[in-house]
Amino acid sequence: MAPRIIGIIQARMGSTRLPGKVMMAVAGRSLIAHQIDRLRRSRLLSGLCVATSDLPGDDPLAAHVEALGVPVFRGSESDVLDRFYRAALAQQADITVRFTGDCPLIDPALVDDLITLYCTADPPLSYAAIDVARYPRGLDAEIVGMADLRAAWEEATEPFEREHVMPFLWRRPDRFRLNWLSGPSLEAPWRWCVDTEQDLILVRHLLETLLPVKPAFGWRDADAAMRAHPQWALINRDVVQKTLPPT
Repeated sequence: MAPRIIGIIQARMGSTRLPGKVMMAVAGRSLIAHQIDRLRRSRLLSGLCVATSDLPGDDPLAAHVEALGVPVFRGSESDVLDRFYRAALAQQADITVRFTGDCPLIDPALVDDLITLYCTADPPLSYAAIDVARYPRGLDAEIVGMADLRAAWEEATEPFEREHVMPFLWRRPDRFRLNWLSGPSLEAPWRWCVDTEQDLILVRHLLETLLPVKPAFGWRDADAAMRAHPQWALINRDVVQKTLPPT
């Protein structure tokens, strides 16, 4: 039987830099709706789930996602590893693909490439991710099987390992077999995630330009649009990506 591969989108309304961003409307849809629309085009995902917090402030997000026909799991705001693991259990996942709700330009074909990398590896992998050093930021995804996710859930104790879900795995290459989906190292490292107002302006330009002509556009189409409009790169050029503690 084929494994049940569930995409889990972490999302909440309480973003520190741009509160409520996942519900902001661009090109007639919320950002989270755009992301869900794109991930539904994946050939290899068995299903999707949005994992949000159990705080009252996330009630509108949960209702919105359920209205889109996507299951919602609600759990701890701060212990995201626990929330993610329990969401995977609720969805009876064999393999989970982790997304964050600030990536409305996620490319389903790239997600399928990541799933293929993970599922065909010999010997088997514990963890794989899209290499954000070689692809634009905002195409991020990580994949893990339930046994390794359970090990992280049971053993991780450091706060940042609980908050960011996967560091317990990738900080231990001596224990877990890791790999990254590599790709072209772009001359211009575009930033397509939405953390700030500047990021939102850029993503709005891209969605409003690409959706009318190619609704199922891929990351290369977005890259071409950036090169056709070089001034767009200046919009969020000075936004600093939040970083995790060193390994």
